[in-house]
Amino acid sequence: MARYQAGIRTETKILEATRELLAEGGLDAATLKAICDRAGVQAGSFYNIFPSKEQAIMQVARDAIQAVDPNPERSYTDTLDDLVDAYIRFVTDQSDLARIYLQVAVSGSADDSVARRFLRHHVRRVERFAAAMRRADRSLPDGEATTRAEVLLGALDGLAFRWVLDRSFDFAKHARIAAAHCG
Repeated sequence: MARYQAGIRTETKILEATRELLAEGGLDAATLKAICDRAGVQAGSFYNIFPSKEQAIMQVARDAIQAVDPNPERSYTDTLDDLVDAYIRFVTDQSDLARIYLQVAVSGSADDSVARRFLRHHVRRVERFAAAMRRADRSLPDGEATTRAEVLLGALDGLAFRWVLDRSFDFAKHARIAAAHCG
């Protein structure tokens, strides 16, 4: 039991250090050495918990996304507005992590498992958005709902990139307009 507790504490310290470094200096600041130094752990302890630095970064991003999820149990009761509002909250309330998430998604990673995780996350988001669209319009065919969800998420991602480049851009307003046109 003590080893289990120690592992949880070490994981928590690593994730906190990763989150802080990403917020302070982005991906360039979140080196393995910097994470380990900030967390007060050796590289071996890091690798006992995470197979790569990218995996720790992805865990931090996943935690931030889950923090704004309107329906973390995934019981498919959320509306399209709920999902769009969650996306807006992630980008605006978790801006440092949203910027990193977008940066990693665009730049790719040497760790192929990270790319697969991004793709799986995207596919799950498309499914949730499409399901919300079908709940709002029962006559909407599955294929059409999926296409609209892909277009809406593409628009939201593009608007998020714009917001990262220009913080005066009204991301929330444009995201809601995109949802009204695609949903």
